[in-house]
Amino acid sequence: MQTSPLKIGIAGSGFAGKFHHRNLRGLPAVTVGVTSTRASSREAFAAEFGVRAYASVDEMLPDIDVLDICTPPSSHAAYIRKAAAAGKHVIVEKPFHGFFGSPKEHPKEEMLAAVTEELRDLRKVVTDSGILLGYAENIIYAPSVQREREIIERSKAQILRMTAEESHSGSHSPVYGIWSESGGGSLIGKGCHPLGGVLYLKRKEGLARNGTAIRPVAVSCRTHSITKLPAFEDRGYLRAHYEDGEDYAFLHVIFEDGTVADVMTSELVLGGVYDFIEVFANNHRTRCHIQPVKVVDLYSPDKKEFAGMDLMEKISSNEGWIPAFPEFGWSNGQYYEMRDFVTCMQEGRQPECDLELAIDTTLAIYAGYLSADRKGQEVEVPRI
Repeated sequence: MQTSPLKIGIAGSGFAGKFHHRNLRGLPAVTVGVTSTRASSREAFAAEFGVRAYASVDEMLPDIDVLDICTPPSSHAAYIRKAAAAGKHVIVEKPFHGFFGSPKEHPKEEMLAAVTEELRDLRKVVTDSGILLGYAENIIYAPSVQREREIIERSKAQILRMTAEESHSGSHSPVYGIWSESGGGSLIGKGCHPLGGVLYLKRKEGLARNGTAIRPVAVSCRTHSITKLPAFEDRGYLRAHYEDGEDYAFLHVIFEDGTVADVMTSELVLGGVYDFIEVFANNHRTRCHIQPVKVVDLYSPDKKEFAGMDLMEKISSNEGWIPAFPEFGWSNGQYYEMRDFVTCMQEGRQPECDLELAIDTTLAIYAGYLSADRKGQEVEVPRI
């Protein structure tokens, strides 16, 4: 067990890197430094937070205990391998991994096969190295989802079906919707969040009832590019012009026990992030509100009053009635996520959100892309 604070190095100086750093406050961990492919970005991050800017992950690894990967998913596998070879624990943002090539040149069968083999190899790399990996799916740590986990475990509930969604008006990332960088569009970029949540809750149900996780066995999926339709009228409120990734997806998941979940996701929703999981069980029904959170109702007569304040994620204007965050990292689970990772890495035990959940989520997504390519035909989720 490590008693001294963990030394963490962040790869990626954008939005995710900043909220990871902020949510380490008060934990037995310290951000040693940051690296980014853009020198100006890493230098700005270092100046803002008082940490060292490193030219590369390779330069940073000798000075840290944990590599916190907050870069586009196309770089995740290479950084995980570097960290594992150096004996450093890993925190990695979602999406965990994907296929990064043109969908015009690579059929979806090839994508699913390649991702399956890569995930099998990454599991071996992580396991053989003895490091711990925290999969940073913060939805799992949201207070509403953790409360539902407790209800399931204590009452031995059987989940019969779930519905879940994450949608908003379009990602801020410049590489979002470029398949070679992001591995797809809405299904992987946003759908990984609610999908990870429903897979997590079924795992917990299985462990509580039978001692074995209940995993997904098949999916069917449809994807669409609504903002590319000739009839789409762009009024400037939604991000459009995605290169080759979809902006809408619907994924139907079938579990080992025959129960189901339906996951929706899109770039077509105004009013901030719309994020929930609803559980229909044999002894209860729960709506897990993740965003917006109805705790603080704030009225602003003019958007200038709160300019620059993070009142609600992806809201277009700080004006009118706003369901404001009571605290950004609390309601969406980001603080609890980092607390779990830091504690587990100090104590040498697996975190709540681990490599196995990352693998199942990624495989279900790419089985979904193959299903969508076949116009909704059911596709088995590979096992590795």
